[in-house]
This record gives sequence, structure tokens and C-alpha cells, in this order.
Amino acid sequence: MYIASSKRYETMQYHRCGNSGLLLPKVSLGLWHNFGDTANFENMRQLCFTAFDNGITHFDLANNYGPEAGSAEKNFGLILKEDLKPYRDELIISTKAGYDMWEGPYGNWGSRKYLLASLDQSLKRLELDYVDIFYHHRMDPDTPLEETMGALATAVQSGKALYVGLSNYNGEQLARATEILDALHCPFVINQNRYSIFDRTIENNGLKETTGRLKKGLITFSPLAQGQLTDRYLQGIPEDSRVKTDGRFLKESALTQERIQQIRELNEIASARGEKLSEMALGWLLRNEEVTSVLIGASKPSQILDNIRAIHSDTFTEEELRRIDEISMG
Repeated sequence: MYIASSKRYETMQYHRCGNSGLLLPKVSLGLWHNFGDTANFENMRQLCFTAFDNGITHFDLANNYGPEAGSAEKNFGLILKEDLKPYRDELIISTKAGYDMWEGPYGNWGSRKYLLASLDQSLKRLELDYVDIFYHHRMDPDTPLEETMGALATAVQSGKALYVGLSNYNGEQLARATEILDALHCPFVINQNRYSIFDRTIENNGLKETTGRLKKGLITFSPLAQGQLTDRYLQGIPEDSRVKTDGRFLKESALTQERIQQIRELNEIASARGEKLSEMALGWLLRNEEVTSVLIGASKPSQILDNIRAIHSDTFTEEELRRIDEISMG
């Protein structure tokens, strides 16, 4: 029987999620990769144990994480039931709905029918009465925003979620959604968006600035650019890389000679700082006052331990920041 480490809160640091009462660990564990039915279940358990033993209290899912869709929730639900149930009140468990989940016109996007039905399905797979955060996974251009936000408010009012979040919205969409959710007195606390040294989209679409202005939390996914910001590809693409074995995420076409050269130059900066490239990349994100937490994926427990070191990343000099921008955006 799993017994959590008595020292689990000694090293992790926690950030307040915007101006809410919710604290999140600086490093959170995402279950987008390696928790589907094609993965090893015992490895999933060890990933969860390593995370929680080191103060990672936040586990992030979505209805369609797999493969197949729904299997990540099902597998994590089994780990909760068999191992983590005594610690439920120490955990933040989030899930989402917004991408294609089931056949027909009601299994996608942002309608009230889809969101509330999907949440019910997620709770069954997780074997939970509620999730801590329920996200709308992407903006729906065809459903009135009032309908989508109203469904999120209903999720809270029904006791099936404690807080709500938005994922993959831009700054303008975030501002409009916030007005609606405020009027509904719905506890909207967090945005989830892609952000890394290699992906600056939220710096350019208003999301980062608006998040800070409205005092909402921000958790960043793909902070290591699907593994590009690690030492994995310094010498090219290894034969056992998931680039070659699993084409769902990072494409081989993305790892051009120019990109590999960028990775090597960034690694030189990290080495001069006495850090791994992954530590520096996560530290680069966490230095932003808007960023509440970075959402890591892992295939083995040692990767979680490596990533946690980023909470102690050294302060960046102006020259380091200038050089990182020059390399990554040049």
C-alpha cells in the first residue's frame, strides 16, 4: 500500500492562482502523455507517487487524453481509488472538455449539452464526485460565449467542480469570458496555454498581458516544447525517440538542422548557469510573474525529479534573457 512521503511539502514551492485563494505547485504533472491504454500502468503509478512525494499536488487531465480518448482519466481514476484516495483533499485534479470526444453533433466544441455531459462522463471515469478545476479546452467560434460560460457556472453550482478555467483562449476572448463569469459569480481562476522559449504566442495575442491585468492564474503546457528544450535532441534524433515511435506530438519535420543548432546554443547558456537545458527552460517561464505553474509531462520518475529542480533556478541576467530571445526568435 502506498504511503506518501512525510517530507512531501518540504521542497516544493506554491504560487497563488491569480487573486484567488487557490495555491498551485510551481511544477504540476500533466497526463496528456503516458497515461493512455498503450502505456505501462505500473509506470503511471510510479510517476504519480514520485510527483506527490515531492509536493506536486496538481494532476491535469482532459476528457480526450489517451489513447484511446478517456483512458487517461480511467487509469488515473484507478490510481486514485487504489493508492491516492486517502490524500484526495491534498490534491488538485483538473479536467477539460472542448475537443472531439464522441460521435455526432454533441461531442465537440462548447455547447452546454456537450460540456455538462462530458463532465459527467469524466467524473465516472475518475470515480470522483467533483474535480477541482473544470476547463473549457478551446474557444468555440460558433456557440455564444454566454452559453459556454453558463455551462461552466452550472458545473460549479451543481457541486461537480470547485473552480473553472479556460484553455487556448486569446487575450480578447479571455476578457469577454471574464465579464460573463464575473456576472455569474463563477470562480474562474486560471488559464492554460502553450508557452515556452520556442512558442511566444501568448506574448503576441494579448493572453499573457490580459491574464496579469485581470489577476487570473496561468499554467503553461508544453513548457519544454515537446522535449525540444531538453538534452534529448542535442545530437539529432535518437532512434528510440517518440518522434520516431509516436507521431502524435512532436513531428520529425520540426527538428530541422536550424532548430537543433538553436537547442545546442540554448544548452550552452544553461551549462554556463550550471543547469540542464530543461531546468533553464522551466525557470525561464517561472520567472514571469503571470505564470502560476508549469505543466510537465514525464515518461519516467527521474524526469519529474529533474524538472522540479527548476523551482530553484538562478535569476536570469539581462544578457542571458537577451541571448535566449536572440537564439529562439532569430
